[in-house]
Amino acid sequence: MTDVTNAQSYESEPQLGDYYALMKPRVMQLVVFTAVVGMLAAPVSVNPIIGFTSILFLAIGAGASGALNMWWDADIDAVMKRTLKRPIPAGKVTAQSAMYLGVALSGLSVMMLSLSANLLAGFMLAFTIFFYVVPYTMWLKRTTPQNIVIGGAAGAFPPVIGWTIATGGFALEPWLMFALIFVWTPPHFWALALFMRNDYDDAKIPMLTVTHGRRATRNHILGYTVLLVILAVGTAFSAIGGWVYLATALVLNAMFLKGAYDIWGRDEDMSEADDFAVERKFFLLSLWYLFGHFVAILIEAGLKPFGLGGW
Repeated sequence: MTDVTNAQSYESEPQLGDYYALMKPRVMQLVVFTAVVGMLAAPVSVNPIIGFTSILFLAIGAGASGALNMWWDADIDAVMKRTLKRPIPAGKVTAQSAMYLGVALSGLSVMMLSLSANLLAGFMLAFTIFFYVVPYTMWLKRTTPQNIVIGGAAGAFPPVIGWTIATGGFALEPWLMFALIFVWTPPHFWALALFMRNDYDDAKIPMLTVTHGRRATRNHILGYTVLLVILAVGTAFSAIGGWVYLATALVLNAMFLKGAYDIWGRDEDMSEADDFAVERKFFLLSLWYLFGHFVAILIEAGLKPFGLGGW
């Protein structure tokens, strides 16, 4: 990590919105949503106050991870077009302030989640923050083209934490939700990398598109998508699945598999000609793909008290 703050001038005090931006609110929203689904899909009801406060502290923990990620990645954020406007490279907040914020919120969120829910949920949050910041951000991201594959586990833990908030333990079902996010992450980010390769080149990040080229990346997207389709459809026959989930999964996975196949069948001339239109469409679809599956799981959980959900 290179401290870019020496080259920045901070003429005005940071605003509250600048600190909020450090917490990666879009990522935080995904964390909260999948955690809520994990909590509500559990076979144990949660007191609304305990559930709300626990999810709040989980969101704070996710924000802490984002702030620490931006602190460590300040140097590469400053050279990537996609991240130039983040608070640190934009000169709105110092990297040191981001580090202090991330450390403070990490400690606060873990302690308060342990108190509001249970020690296992607090431990899982602490491990998730650690995994995202140390193994992924500080090590894997800059050393291996498998960075997003292994590092994707950090983003897959929230539904497991949500389940532990409700039950205080583990089961197969939350790990199926974990696996869904884990296997979804590589094709999602590799599609982005296909049309943002220059950013990763400039930042010297060994994304698969940089180390092995776009052809290999297209092959990997198709391979992971096939695995994802099997996993996603198979989840329909678990305790968190049912007819609503199965119908949703069949439609979304047919679309996703077709999108991956279309990407696989393209060469660089075709992609350059339409400015990676197919790859951009697939990336957008990947967002709706994950959202749709978790909404279906949530609907199944909501129907079960009426004897309508599941099988």
